[in-house]
Amino acid sequence: MRPNIDISHTLNGRVKDYAEQEDKSLEEAYREVIEAGLEAAEHPDEA
Repeated sequence: MRPNIDISHTLNGRVKDYAEQEDKSLEEAYREVIEAGLEAAEHPDEA
């Protein structure tokens, strides 16, 4: 599953690799990556 947005094949591949390493579906991996990115963007000083 690749979201209907312009994501490079390289970036999509990194998410696929993460999904495989964590034994998750691609959908779960995208959800986690997006949620983590949003959390980091909303709280940049907590990193």
